[in-house]
Amino acid sequence: MLTLRSFEQRDWPSVWSILEPAFRAGETYAFPPQISEAEAHEAWVEVPAATFVACAPGGAVLGTYFLKPNQPGLGSHVCNCGYVVAPEAQGKGVAYAMCEHSQREAVGRGFRAMQFNLVVSTNERAVRLWKKLGFTVVGTLPRAFRHARLGFVDAFVMYKELIA
Repeated sequence: MLTLRSFEQRDWPSVWSILEPAFRAGETYAFPPQISEAEAHEAWVEVPAATFVACAPGGAVLGTYFLKPNQPGLGSHVCNCGYVVAPEAQGKGVAYAMCEHSQREAVGRGFRAMQFNLVVSTNERAVRLWKKLGFTVVGTLPRAFRHARLGFVDAFVMYKELIA
């Protein structure tokens, strides 16, 4: 059974081992592929309001996500999340579980909606999952993502109201 819990600093080596190849690939996240470990730690752990890990029964970290306000001040009631799953755990429900967990966490922290700012259109698995979980594409950003293999591709802004 998958366990979702708050990130602890001892998790960082495992989290970095999941983030690094995803960021280096340049196919799903806008972080620079050459991002340093310290810069990734700041962006994934220090800046967000909270960071979580998804763990296998034996404790191995299979995925991670962060939760933060999407905007400051008058837009701070809408949150933003980022999710990454270890390659060996992809397609096994980890992202689904993290997204459901993040929605509960968001409501518990007073957020009224969740917005994904840059969902790469070619990341079909993620787009399909977010739609399955009730997110809607509210905008298409033409050629807004510089994909490492495909060049400039569209990105979606996806949104879900959590509290009516």
